[in-house]
Amino acid sequence: MPIGVLEIDIYIPHSSSLKEKRFVLRSIKDRVKKFNVSVAEVDAQDLWQRSKLMVAVVSSDSGIANSILSKVMNTIEQEKRIHVLDYTLRFF
Repeated sequence: MPIGVLEIDIYIPHSSSLKEKRFVLRSIKDRVKKFNVSVAEVDAQDLWQRSKLMVAVVSSDSGIANSILSKVMNTIEQEKRIHVLDYTLRFF
């Protein structure tokens, strides 16, 4: 049973407070929930313009998990209020 983990470093250029940052992140989290994945902010919680999100999915097939995480990544990259600085995709 493969577990796919997507780690994404995000820059939020127009955020001037933690409240604005949380608003943007909540919007992203709500958009990717339709893929039945778990998503959490795992680093830079106290920084206004940076974030690190982790997205995890468990599947019976690594190909399906890869497809789901690719769709999640495409959805996140379409968000105009952020810039994706880096991402890593791993399977366990």
